[in-house]
Amino acid sequence: MSQSQIRRPSLLVVNQAGIAFLSVVGYAAFEKMNAALTVHRLHFAFTATYHYLFPQLTMGLAALLVIFKTLALRGDDEVYDRCARFWARLFGINFALGVVTGIPLEFQFGTNWAAFSRAAGGVIGQTLAMEGVFAFFLESSFLGLFLFGEQRLGRWGHWLVAVLVFVGSWLSGFFIVCTNAWMQHPVGYRLGPDGQILLESLSGLLLNPWAWWQYAHTMNGALITGCFVVASVGAFYLLSGEHEEAARRFLKVSVVVGAVATVLQVFPTGDLQGRLVAYYQPVTLAAMEGLFRTENGAPLAILGQPDMENRRLDNPLVVPRMLSFLTFRRWLAQVKGLDAFPEVDWPGNIPLLYYSYHIMVGLGTFFIAIMLTAAFLLWRGTLFRSRWMLWVLLLSLPAPYIANTAGWTTAELGRQPWVIYGLMRTADGASPMVVAGNALFTLIGFAGLYALLSVLFLLLVYREVARGPEDEAVTGAG
Repeated sequence: MSQSQIRRPSLLVVNQAGIAFLSVVGYAAFEKMNAALTVHRLHFAFTATYHYLFPQLTMGLAALLVIFKTLALRGDDEVYDRCARFWARLFGINFALGVVTGIPLEFQFGTNWAAFSRAAGGVIGQTLAMEGVFAFFLESSFLGLFLFGEQRLGRWGHWLVAVLVFVGSWLSGFFIVCTNAWMQHPVGYRLGPDGQILLESLSGLLLNPWAWWQYAHTMNGALITGCFVVASVGAFYLLSGEHEEAARRFLKVSVVVGAVATVLQVFPTGDLQGRLVAYYQPVTLAAMEGLFRTENGAPLAILGQPDMENRRLDNPLVVPRMLSFLTFRRWLAQVKGLDAFPEVDWPGNIPLLYYSYHIMVGLGTFFIAIMLTAAFLLWRGTLFRSRWMLWVLLLSLPAPYIANTAGWTTAELGRQPWVIYGLMRTADGASPMVVAGNALFTLIGFAGLYALLSVLFLLLVYREVARGPEDEAVTGAG
């Protein structure tokens, strides 16, 4: 046997060992990256979910403050002014917590999602900058005047400041929703030579059809939160026999506005937002509805449990053909199921997406029933004496927070596996140099910090609610 013949098997063994070693190293690196991606997603989900507990109330209260001030001017009613001052103090506490918890989110774009920021920063940076420069400073500046300048401004000046706080708050929501809507349905861009995503049309970004219906649905959801919080506090005061004049006005305004808002949340805002999902993200619609097979005359699932192993919905309670009608306005229209799409394009956690969507819809249905019943009792003149209804309003306080959280969970899980739908997958947007341990460390730190902030927030709110809307001296004197 020649020397070369002896060497070849040896080289083959070495080569196979090298391939095996590289495969193990590559798999380990993939697993490490996959673990880091999971922690990055958990990190952003936690901080974003906690943060949004505060803006949804500030945006809802901003509209109600304008209504309180308008009614105070129209009827020359000092009690409505007291209502406005009371909710302005709670608005200020909520606003402060929203600012503190919102700042880390923008830093996370650079720390946890560097690849995404590098690729899309030229687009999303526009709306995020406009939110900070235009909306945030408008809202914060005039909030200070609203809280501390009532006497110097006069009644009409104070009303105008309330309107400007409302405009700043809702303008802030618009720019943030525009950012998210672009990630859901990217428009007005072009790809640069190095693969970066460049903004080609600012008007296209701001007039994105996805953004406008998402904005209407989001802000209406915030208004519902504001109405339930105001109604809950009013019900609490009536049940405890305190601050009854102000409590009645809390309930009058919140129930009337809430009855309108809960209906609008279903139609047209929710309906048209759902139709956009059906048109641009059909795989998301199939996952939300638990529709595993393409069907003509697809049913609407009211209840059921997604069985991912057998590709079916267990124990379903459905309305025949209703999904086809709601989506395409035809009873026998074809609705694509998950079987029409490659599994690689399916949302990553279909059961959680399905349950989040159904929690949101289910709670929205209850909101309509609660607010319309309360509005009927208000019209009959019996709401303030109906203790059972007051208890329902009081105990409903957490429900809109749950519904809004479920709604955003639906939107974000439904976009997966894309961070920018159709352009960049979530796995490609994470920071490659930040390992799972580093991200987990900061996640634990944020959890501890936010736990302390929660205690502080609840103490401040408790103090203001215990103080109540008493007839304190008007601020801004001298």
